[in-house]
Amino acid sequence: MSGFTEPDPWHGPSSDPNDEQIGDIVHGTTVDAAGAYDTVFVGEPYDGAVIGRTGAREGPAAVRDALAATKTHHFAEGPLGPIGDVGDVDTDWTRTVSEVQHAVETTVEPLHDAGVLPVFLGGDNSLTVPNVAPLLSGDSVGVVSLDAHLDCREIREGPTSGTPYRQLFDRGLDSLVVLGARHFETSTRYHDYLDGQGGRIHSAASVGADPAGAAATALEELSAVDTVYVSLDADVLDAATAPGVSAPTPGGLTGRELFAVLGRLAVDDRVAGFEVVECAPSLDRDGRTVTVAARAIAHFLAHRGGGQ
Repeated sequence: MSGFTEPDPWHGPSSDPNDEQIGDIVHGTTVDAAGAYDTVFVGEPYDGAVIGRTGAREGPAAVRDALAATKTHHFAEGPLGPIGDVGDVDTDWTRTVSEVQHAVETTVEPLHDAGVLPVFLGGDNSLTVPNVAPLLSGDSVGVVSLDAHLDCREIREGPTSGTPYRQLFDRGLDSLVVLGARHFETSTRYHDYLDGQGGRIHSAASVGADPAGAAATALEELSAVDTVYVSLDADVLDAATAPGVSAPTPGGLTGRELFAVLGRLAVDDRVAGFEVVECAPSLDRDGRTVTVAARAIAHFLAHRGGGQ
């Protein structure tokens, strides 16, 4: 039986009463009460499906800490409003990847039904499957994946962090657009597979040249779908910006480019979920990856409408 752990209390660490931080505006809640918020955080401390280096199971706690110390004010969009936190998915993370995916899907499905925007704090990329799957029972669904990789590998001995979009296409995903993919990080066969599914790929170079324009193009390429899900794998960032990921590589996006992409995606009213995955604090340097992941969430929510 799965559910959620009770979330720890949030606190903004600043001693200045005028210095509002995200830790001051996040409140613990439950699935039943989540409808009081536009946005709720969900922790998923799991990295049992990682192909490369592990450590993403520590992501939810570290990203929450970094968010708590992040100020609420965006110059153009104003301050963030109240946000809920339902805690971490509480399940037996030692089971097989397939069993974990099923348990997480069952646990998070009520959040999609609650009319809130779930923001999933991962965790590895295999959890994209249960995070998106509940949406597939309704209208047509497309995903914007910000990732250095395509993550549509064949499933051999079982699912991995490299198979989520193969699994989702098998379950009825309508479309996928990948932003920030790196040359020499995928095989021709998987490129051809995604092309055959009607997916679109935009390299890191093309996204970096016009971040907001690339995001607008991605949304236009998903114009036929009713629901959009946004997945941020931290390895879409350049290794110098985000060393604390499973598979860091050069040539990725800068933090500023990422924020511009997310700002444009967030304003689309079809967006029904957002996740940050593959942030591994134990592999990080000077907190760079955790900090940029937290700021990415803040930028997304600011353009979304402040969280409330």
